[in-house]
Order: sequence, then C-alpha cells, then structure tokens
Amino acid sequence: LLRGFFFLNPNSSMVMTLFGDYEGSVRDNGFYWVNPLLSRRQISLRARNFDSEKIKVNDKVGNPIQIGVILVWRVEDTFRAAFDVDNFENFVKVQSDSAVRKLAGQYAYDNFDSDSEVTLRSGHDEVNHALEENLRKRLEIAGISVIEARIGYLAYAPEIASAMLRRQQATAVVSARFKIV
Repeated sequence: LLRGFFFLNPNSSMVMTLFGDYEGSVRDNGFYWVNPLLSRRQISLRARNFDSEKIKVNDKVGNPIQIGVILVWRVEDTFRAAFDVDNFENFVKVQSDSAVRKLAGQYAYDNFDSDSEVTLRSGHDEVNHALEENLRKRLEIAGISVIEARIGYLAYAPEIASAMLRRQQATAVVSARFKIV
C-alpha cells in the first residue's frame, strides 16, 4: 500500500497506466495516493531550453552555411508527450534539426545585390517567425508548445568564409564609391 503514495512538485505531472491502459494524469502539486498497481511516469511541465548543435546546410542559393537554433519549449499535453512519440525530448531535437534545414533552404544567407529580399542575416523577425511556426506545427504532434525559437548561430561554412568576406568587402567598397560619385 505504501507504493501508492507519491507527491508532485510544482510544474510536474504524473502519467498513470494500469496494465497498459491509460488511467489519467495528475497535474496539480501535492501529496497523493493511488492504486499501487498503477505504473507512473513523471513528466516535467517546466519551460526548457534547447540549443542545437551547429549544422552545415546549404542556403537558398547553394552556399554552405553553419546554423544553430535556440528553442524554448514545454510539455502541454502529457498524454501525447508520453504516448504519441517514443521519446519526446529526442523528438524535439530531431524536429528542430529538420526545421532548421528547411528554413535554410528557404532563405539566402545574404543578398549582395539589393536589400529588398529577406535573408537569414537581415530578416531576423521574419525568419525567426517562420522558424517558430514551422517548429510549432512539427512539435504539436507530441503535445509540446513552442514558447520561442530563434537562430542562435549563423555563419558561412569555414571552406568559403574567407571568400565571402572578401566579397562583402568588395561590395561595400563599390557601394561607397557609387554614393561618392
């Protein structure tokens, strides 16, 4: 009978099953007693940070870049987090990498010709909003809500970084000469 006692701290939940059948979730903190035969799994409802590793992808125009994302998320639906995916924490990592790859393919790193096009480097608000919406749709499957998503690291891949820096400098020099003339 003692095995049936448990307590929940704030921002925690307990998912309970009885012989493979879902019996419910407890989300309120406190001290509880349930049937000792219930299997219990504790799931944190706290906001969590995920800082992805820098991955190497190609941008919209084919330039190799390194990009990483910072994601703030939390479990909203404990049933879906526990039963709709194998491991919801791993699911967040995989879906974040997938969303970053998709985002990089939609935007160019930089636009040297004009400032009219939204790029990964210049269009922070629009790009971060697109990333957040993409992640929100992907993680909804597992009962996870996205609080915030943004690009945490953005750079050209090392093999072309020096060439792109020279290109940026040349573009700045041409632009300055054009304004003087």
